[in-house]
Amino acid sequence: MEKLVPHRIDNEATYESSLMGDVKAGFPSPAEDLREKLDLVKLLVRHKASTFFFRVSGVSMVDAAMDEGDIIIVDRAIDPYNNCKAVCYIDGEYTVKRVEMSGGKVHLMPANEQNTAYKPIEVTAENNFMIWGVVTYVIKKM
Repeated sequence: MEKLVPHRIDNEATYESSLMGDVKAGFPSPAEDLREKLDLVKLLVRHKASTFFFRVSGVSMVDAAMDEGDIIIVDRAIDPYNNCKAVCYIDGEYTVKRVEMSGGKVHLMPANEQNTAYKPIEVTAENNFMIWGVVTYVIKKM
């Protein structure tokens, strides 16, 4: 399983930068006059006290756009729902997976069709398990 460690958001800090505006994926356009302030916390975080950042370690979720080194934003105030992507705590480790809930059962589903080593994990009563928080955003490393 991936080694994930949560990083708390500093409630006093702002992460403000200049937003240059929209960028066209076609013909270039001068954007200097479109500059506005962008606060990344206001944009990406709904619940400051319950939101954490994790760096993705491993490749079990590449088909869900979570690559090695990406940052995921996880909100513990959002109730988990079927097929959500979530950070789960299972048997002493954190992992990020798609959570499949049906028929009273929970399965943690990987998203890497190229690597068959990643198998679904069926959560049983014997597991020390909790859905720790729901993934709300992925910040991609290019």
